[in-house]
Amino acid sequence: MMRKYFLQKSVLVFITLSLVVSLCNARDLSRIETVISQPQSQGVARLNFWGFHIYDVTLYRASNLSSSDFALDIKYQKSFSGSAIANRTVDEMKKIGVPDSQAAIWGKELAEVLPNVEPGQTLTGFYSPKIGTTLFYEGKKITQIPGAEFSKAFFGIWLDPKTSAPKLRAELLGNGCPPPLFSGAC
Repeated sequence: MMRKYFLQKSVLVFITLSLVVSLCNARDLSRIETVISQPQSQGVARLNFWGFHIYDVTLYRASNLSSSDFALDIKYQKSFSGSAIANRTVDEMKKIGVPDSQAAIWGKELAEVLPNVEPGQTLTGFYSPKIGTTLFYEGKKITQIPGAEFSKAFFGIWLDPKTSAPKLRAELLGNGCPPPLFSGAC
């Protein structure tokens, strides 16, 4: 009798947790649907640094994978200042080959607009060839940077073959190729 009660209780807890996870994913997807029609997750990855869980990142693509539009949604698990995020972005851009002078210019621009983040908060980068890169904080637009040069450098941090996190890149791409911005990088 006690075993049956425990089993029923376990099933109820599992169903409740599954429902909560489903609701959280639906809410996150609605944020992405504002920039991508019929978004689909291509891959999900976790960045750990020296054993610390830094963030989770998801690559979203339109249901038509030949579409050039995509988004990277980053959910932070640690607190960071906007300037720290901008500095790290510059360092990672340099690692994939962006000249120091150009990375410094972009880093300064990012430091002016990137907010401080707390655990559970999101920064989302959206790319479209028509408009370039649009950055969102908690679903609200914070800046738009035109052109493919910045976009390729910024998203290259995660998607370029020269990324400093090749395992993370592989998890984001899953069994698919990167977005057309990175053509030939499959």
